[in-house]
Amino acid sequence: MTINLNNKKIDALAEAFLELRNKGEAKKFLRDLLTAPEIEEFGNRWQTARMLSAKVPYSTIRGFTGLSPRTIARISKWLNKGKGGYKLVINRLSTHHHSSLPVGKGLR
Repeated sequence: MTINLNNKKIDALAEAFLELRNKGEAKKFLRDLLTAPEIEEFGNRWQTARMLSAKVPYSTIRGFTGLSPRTIARISKWLNKGKGGYKLVINRLSTHHHSSLPVGKGLR
């Protein structure tokens, strides 16, 4: 399924994200916008993108996130051949924050 990102609803949503000033505000907005399972799913997808970027094996990612191999493969495809959104944020976070992957399940 392809989505047209050039419409007023998506523009308004993107603008709403840009108004958030800190992690606390972002968490509040996400909780009001999404259901708890959706937040968990998006968190797992973001974690998967970060782990794939760090060359963590699929089996380790699956054990840590619980995502299916198909979902992990789709995230890998978007990470490597998508619009560049994952890489943009991963690079910015690594430059500004020294963000690390969680320790556990063989990760360091």
